[in-house]
Amino acid sequence: MAIAVETRRGGNGVIGYLTDNVRESGRNPTRVFTGFLLAWISFALIMWVLPRPEGLSAEGMAVLAIVVWASVMWVSEAMPVGITALGIPSLLILTHAIPWQKNQPPLDFVLQGFTRHVVWILLFGMMIGALMQLLKLDRRLALSILDKIKASNAGRVIWGFFFVQLILSFFIPAAVARSATIMPIVQGVTNLLGDTEEEQAAKKAIIIQSLVYTSMIAGMFIMTAHLPNMILVGLFGQNGFALGYLDWMLLQFPYLGMFVLTQWWVRYHFKTARVEIAGGHNSIHQMHKELGPMTTAEWVLIAMFSGIALFFVLGKNSPIYPVHSFQLGIIALIGISLVMFVPGLFPFKWKQVQDRTMWGTFLLLGGAITMTGAMTKSGLAAWLADHVHAMVTGHTWWMVLLMMMVGTHIMRIGMLSNVAAIAMLAPILFELGKQLGLHPVAFTMLVADTDTFAYLLPTQITAAVVAYGTDTFSTTDYFKVGWACVLIAIAYGILIMAPWYAILGMPVWNPGAPWPF
Repeated sequence: MAIAVETRRGGNGVIGYLTDNVRESGRNPTRVFTGFLLAWISFALIMWVLPRPEGLSAEGMAVLAIVVWASVMWVSEAMPVGITALGIPSLLILTHAIPWQKNQPPLDFVLQGFTRHVVWILLFGMMIGALMQLLKLDRRLALSILDKIKASNAGRVIWGFFFVQLILSFFIPAAVARSATIMPIVQGVTNLLGDTEEEQAAKKAIIIQSLVYTSMIAGMFIMTAHLPNMILVGLFGQNGFALGYLDWMLLQFPYLGMFVLTQWWVRYHFKTARVEIAGGHNSIHQMHKELGPMTTAEWVLIAMFSGIALFFVLGKNSPIYPVHSFQLGIIALIGISLVMFVPGLFPFKWKQVQDRTMWGTFLLLGGAITMTGAMTKSGLAAWLADHVHAMVTGHTWWMVLLMMMVGTHIMRIGMLSNVAAIAMLAPILFELGKQLGLHPVAFTMLVADTDTFAYLLPTQITAAVVAYGTDTFSTTDYFKVGWACVLIAIAYGILIMAPWYAILGMPVWNPGAPWPF
């Protein structure tokens, strides 16, 4: 059969061979080849054809070409996102976008994204998540929470999955991974509903809230639960504004309140207030009961994670009690290399863990961090900030925030990756904040955070793509409920989060405020 396939492809020529391969990989050949060609054409035009704008250095122009190349590749998914991320340091070397020293490539700089401590926090989280999946502890946690709150109607189910996502955020570092993890459980619950108009609407509400909104909102609270969080932490740390694990939680926990508002709106929009689950709590209780008692391996994993997490919060400047001065990534690296795989702790082969670890996401974060550093070092971020500055200067701080938040959501309509968007935006926002006389950290966080709530199209967030794959709702359904949630997110940032940052000593309108952490 393999010979027959090769013969058929060969008969179609080179284009047919390539097209067949792309299609068999599950991707759209038109989208892939168009994106691939557009990325390289854009790169070539910026590098060698278009005149260099006034005020932008040659290095900045080269970094701009790489940023555009990576963005088009990420949006079109012409290459795996992790491989595109690896292409960033490669192109930084080949184009001399970061100057060479004594005919030697600047490896220490172009590989910085893969050596920053935050990438090891991510890898630790992904491996913990892999072990949870192998032990089916994720399923147990989800059904246990739904069982405890006696989920019997659509509203209780959605609240239950919010707490599930919140708990999983401590263990699993990527929103899409959490959504993919609980998707079978969510679908199992929605399958208990019938086919009346009200029940169909309830299914849409449960899927959208449980797999998308809850994942993104919970991810804002835990530093390691959302990749853009770690990009921001890395950027701030490079500029002398260090944030610890508990510092981040303190800054961001008011975002959890956004779920109350989105839940109210989704409930009103889909009219789910009176929709009951067939079999009610008994059906969920039975699913939970079928899992049996906790195994020793599950208890070992919980104990191990709890111990390492404790060291996360007992570092330098800990509000509890500082017992060490290691960065979070060092603790994570110690956990991976010296604790997690002690012989006999878990009954799994390495390949089983390896297959469930999102290595592409690991590479994506490393490449994104390198790109943000290159944008800053080459002057590209400052140059772009200068141009944005001309459009927003003269306005009050809240009007600047409003304009930047709305602009961010418009830009994000055509982008899938939240990580790619923040990798591009964060260094520009940080420089712009300084130019506008605003607190660069507070300003950057407020605008970058609103990007997380890009709820207009399911193609804007990977977790939403997972939810859309359930065939429960249409793009129109998603937009009709999502536009109001975007407005809620913008208003929440300006009216709730900005004053909260000020209370903590980080007022967006005062760049000279002493760093409170």
